[in-house]
Amino acid sequence: MPTISVLDSHLHYEDTGAPGTGPTWVFLHGNPVSSHLWRKVLPSVQRLGRCLTPDLIGMGQSGKPDMAYGYDDHARYLAAWFDAMDLQDVVLVGIDWGASLAFDWARRHAHRVRGIAFMETIVKPMAWADFPAAVRPRFEAFRTPGLGEQLALAQNQFLAGSLTATVLTPLSAADRAVYEAPYPTPASRRPLLAWPRAMPIEGSPADVVARVEAYGDWLASSHAVPKLLLTFTGSPTLMIGPAMEAWCRENIARLTVQACGDAGHLAPEDQPVRIADALLAWADTALLPAAIASGSRPAGSHRTSA
Repeated sequence: MPTISVLDSHLHYEDTGAPGTGPTWVFLHGNPVSSHLWRKVLPSVQRLGRCLTPDLIGMGQSGKPDMAYGYDDHARYLAAWFDAMDLQDVVLVGIDWGASLAFDWARRHAHRVRGIAFMETIVKPMAWADFPAAVRPRFEAFRTPGLGEQLALAQNQFLAGSLTATVLTPLSAADRAVYEAPYPTPASRRPLLAWPRAMPIEGSPADVVARVEAYGDWLASSHAVPKLLLTFTGSPTLMIGPAMEAWCRENIARLTVQACGDAGHLAPEDQPVRIADALLAWADTALLPAAIASGSRPAGSHRTSA
């Protein structure tokens, strides 16, 4: 399995597709899963170029250094991975915290970004009213000192609940085992608890709110970078519903929106074919090098589809 040394640890990644045929596509997962999330999407999109799917630090088969696993930690290790891999012409595809980290990295390395596709993620600081009501009590519990440690670390409730509640198509025993394998002990589950506590809700934590505000400004002003939002319906766990989609249409430059059917929050488990088809169509239009070089679409224009 490919790994590469990063800072004081290592990151695992899968490397597929055809290097040299186009930009490098980097697929970033969120919490509590791993690069395994993209397994049913990748076969259909590998003609687009080299496809890399890393595991975030502390997750999947990547290393587990002794640290807090805050947003800054993940951003540092991911940035070091991009540099160690010498990735220069990149299309980012992200979900959940993986998309948030993609936005953050793109803001700081815009000259290396060809485009960004995203789904089910954090596009702006939130109030509890913006949060999916079905999972709010669960997240409030995980954010409570002491109680969160008991639930997520000792009892492993975050992982177990997420793998059930955030998909419409039940996971097979084999796929659940892949997602569960990195977290056999309470200490190994620290990344799973750190992520819900990093959600930028009601102004806290301030460092994450600042990062989200910064990349929000970049998303609004980066007219040269095509962006694709994939949306879904049919689940109470979705982070981007109609109201947030409308916000994205108004506040993200050069955005295409593509509906991809019913899915839970871990949408690639439910709609891998629809996601792959949307990426292929977007690549054949918005990502054409000639269109990007000429800036043929007016600054701030929004190309959307239902």
